Amino acid sequence: MAGGGASQSLDLYLPENAGPAPMPLIVWVHGGGWRGGSKAGCPAAPLATAGYVVASVEYRFSQKAVFPAQIQDCQAAIRWLRANAKKYKIDPDHVGVWGASAGGHLVALLGTAGGKKAFAMIGGNEDQSDRVQAVCDWFGPANWNTVMAQATADKTPNIYPFNTPKDPYSMLIGVKMGEDKAKTDAVSPVTYVSKDNPPMLVMHGTADPHVPFAQSEELVEALKKAGVEVVFQKFPGSGHGGAVFSSAPVKGLIKAFFDKTLKGADVKVEVLADEVVTVKAAAPVEKAKELAPAGK
Repeated sequence: MAGGGASQSLDLYLPENAGPAPMPLIVWVHGGGWRGGSKAGCPAAPLATAGYVVASVEYRFSQKAVFPAQIQDCQAAIRWLRANAKKYKIDPDHVGVWGASAGGHLVALLGTAGGKKAFAMIGGNEDQSDRVQAVCDWFGPANWNTVMAQATADKTPNIYPFNTPKDPYSMLIGVKMGEDKAKTDAVSPVTYVSKDNPPMLVMHGTADPHVPFAQSEELVEALKKAGVEVVFQKFPGSGHGGAVFSSAPVKGLIKAFFDKTLKGADVKVEVLADEVVTVKAAAPVEKAKELAPAGK
């Protein structure tokens, strides 16, 4: 990206032996509270074997630059990828995004604010669009105006003391929560919800101590009210991610979602049953004396 640095770079995963036809693009945006994390270890990378070009992007952390730097970096990456579509055999008309936690927030914002010029463009390629055609949001915050009240009301205690140096929400916007509505509106994906938003797959654990489950409920409700196609996958009893999010059924649902929205595949994208995505409680550990060999 023009004028960019290491925090404004991306990795590309290209299918081997790809044919001449352009392929849909999936962009992964990592989490880390907008102040950590890495583009390495991209969970979307295996989709490069299924006929997708995959990109994993970095963005500036809040210690270096407050919002909207993070969404500006992500939008710049989308435009750069479109500008280089021919070089990497990308279909610029079929771009999906997927992210977790802070990355979930950023991909939701890419979906709802894309194409609306809500944030000043950086990095060049201003002739390219930053709109996306599909969003997979893993437990991303959706509304800075309601998150504190939702965290207080949640049965799962939130781990962040809001409006302290340990609070990633206020650190991202550079002011205390509740002090500047213009900033809390600007950072919130719900602000930009409209009928022309792309289809979304939203996934969230019901016992999340980082991002209240109600944040995704609120986003999904707003999307449905606007007439946007949305699938909401709840994970009963799950926290902020975990192994179940990478289970085979969940991977299958995500692939089906992207296959339908980006490839036009005739596949069903249906919510998985609770028993499929509920973490099983570990069996009680037997007493040591019961496990000891006979005679000991």
